Amino acid sequence: MMRPMKLAGSQLLFGEGCLEHLKAISTQKASIVIGGSSMVKSGILDKVKEYLAEIGAETQVIEGVEPDPSFATVMRGAKEMQEFGPDLIIALGGGSVMDAAKTMWVYYEHPELDSLEALLPPNEFPKLREKAIFCCIPSTAGTASEVSRSVVISDTETGIKHGIGNMEMMPDIAICDPEVTRSMPPRITAETGMDALTHALEALASTRANYIGDVLATQAALDIMENLPKAYKDGNDMQVRETMLNASMAAGLAFTNVSLGIVHSMAHTLGSYFHTAHGLGDAMLLPYIIRFNSRDERAARIYKEFAQKAGGEDLAAMVDVLNKELNIPHAFKEIIPDEEKYMSILEEMAEMAKADGCTKTNPIIPTIEELKELFIKAYKGE
Repeated sequence: MMRPMKLAGSQLLFGEGCLEHLKAISTQKASIVIGGSSMVKSGILDKVKEYLAEIGAETQVIEGVEPDPSFATVMRGAKEMQEFGPDLIIALGGGSVMDAAKTMWVYYEHPELDSLEALLPPNEFPKLREKAIFCCIPSTAGTASEVSRSVVISDTETGIKHGIGNMEMMPDIAICDPEVTRSMPPRITAETGMDALTHALEALASTRANYIGDVLATQAALDIMENLPKAYKDGNDMQVRETMLNASMAAGLAFTNVSLGIVHSMAHTLGSYFHTAHGLGDAMLLPYIIRFNSRDERAARIYKEFAQKAGGEDLAAMVDVLNKELNIPHAFKEIIPDEEKYMSILEEMAEMAKADGCTKTNPIIPTIEELKELFIKAYKGE
């Protein structure tokens, strides 16, 4: 039986200049969560604060969200929110900032919770929106956390990443203004763009795929394959930036409803053990997994039909060419030099990837041995 779909929160805005919508939001106190200094240097943080000041809102800035945000960062932010008392929380940044801010929101609304495990099954997910509503303003075109019910937070002690998903965490407002993404450097543009392409292609092949998801994912993937190399070469082309941000959002609307596959399961695992950047891991794994999934007749047909729409025949080969154009390595040995450690924990990595929630909607549910083989192939570039 089909699961009910939820396409974003109550307000979804996109296109150049839509950041000004902040002036139409009813708020008295807004907490703005950012990462490092990019939103400060680009002037976007000041612009956000100015728009809020125009409507008489008081603002608080919570900064210092790191890549792969930790639970300690989440709790620090939630404590700052509890002292300030916002009725609006704004995540201004990339996927890590949006994931951290979403999770801060949960612990701000529920100060009685004090562990990451409290949000993991079989525990019931807490209700939100008693104190604040949530707004995402993405600075990258990739994670689509602005229209996603999911977060990835690292355990402070072990570094293990935990994926948590619940429709309660779907942002109420998503403001996708390409101006906010202008400051993205080429490498981040490439990696986050490939994360978005992976979202779209995994949503297409998901065992939960449906008509609406396919419409969104297909157009998103076509637009990304055409525009990502252009955005990589010229980050100031605002038309291309806008297309990439819209495509990332559309891919997010698809995957948050129909789920993903083992590219994400394996990328989450490699991120946990070796702190590989998520988008980079997705990009490198994607062609290997397309080839593996092509053993399934349905998946092979989906990949072939999409490749033809994109002007080719072999989708895995097309992704290889795209990665090369974006200077993304072909084999993990190029970014993880410690082969001995990598090979010694294959069993652990395979087990973690197998248990990841994304695995259950992959076209083929791999065995532990098949996952180990895939990890080896992707490492050696075979």
